[in-house]
Amino acid sequence: MIDPFGRTISYLRVSVTDRCDFRCVYCMAEDMVFLPKSDLLTLEELDRLCRAFIRRGVKKLRLTGGEPLVRRNIMQLINRLGGEIGNGLEELTLTTNGSQLAKYADDLVQAGVKRINVSIDTLDEQKFAAITRWGRLPQVLDGVMAAKAAGLKVKINAVALKGVNEDDFDGMIEWCGTHGFDLCLIETMPMGEVDEDRTAQYLPLSLVRARLGRRWTLTDSSYATGGPARYMSIAETGQRLGFITPMTHNFCESCNRVRLTCTGTLYMCLGQDDAADLRTPLRATEDDAALDAAITEAIARKPKGHDFVIDRRHARPAVARHMSVTGG
Repeated sequence: MIDPFGRTISYLRVSVTDRCDFRCVYCMAEDMVFLPKSDLLTLEELDRLCRAFIRRGVKKLRLTGGEPLVRRNIMQLINRLGGEIGNGLEELTLTTNGSQLAKYADDLVQAGVKRINVSIDTLDEQKFAAITRWGRLPQVLDGVMAAKAAGLKVKINAVALKGVNEDDFDGMIEWCGTHGFDLCLIETMPMGEVDEDRTAQYLPLSLVRARLGRRWTLTDSSYATGGPARYMSIAETGQRLGFITPMTHNFCESCNRVRLTCTGTLYMCLGQDDAADLRTPLRATEDDAALDAAITEAIARKPKGHDFVIDRRHARPAVARHMSVTGG
């Protein structure tokens, strides 16, 4: 699949549910209203859609949410997709908040998952509770250690929040170094109403990087995972530090991914509202010709880049839908 700007689309992110057992302040409102379960694609339909993309050249597939591991019987889907590794699919991964990892870590490895991203914005228990609203840090850390023990390669994702966790990253680098985890810092993105002032949350990672350079020896790395992060090597720990900077550095020129929601909507760009309905052709017939045609038409509309911007005057999101709807 080649988009209008010559970029090969080889990476599909799939939101298997919009539901989550946390209510992170940068992701969703505390009184979030989720989709009726009847609106969601079945696991069998998600499997068929994913296989359609694999046939079209997707090499990397990441399951997201909401929180993917809270979806009932989710391992059925993960096991099916894991069976495609080596048959066109090169990697199956997922992004999780870690709350269910202690339960599922061994099963994920058996399904063929080799690495995961875990969202942890701070190692301070009180701050963690405030950021996630409903989360408990000890439960998440137990899950991370279970993943490590099971043999999963773990990367920690942390959203940088001004005045909240900006003093915590030195400690997180040290902790990640101890356990052999890479760390990726992410600028907050203006998506959906979240009961918070976007301008108050926003912390440019250029500033964070400069601060971290006072303690850590950071050098540019050629390491890449297929995602938008740019990595640096940390001499003192031997691990990597990634930066995802949608606000201060547009990474769209190398975008190789599209995002599928749990309702069968395909977003060609995280920061644009244009989308394609894949549920209708999926359910219209068992013949995949119409589905393949819909995918082709959607990729032909993939934009050059996103329109993320912090609206400092009105503190409004750049995109109305929440991150949990699109799948991160």
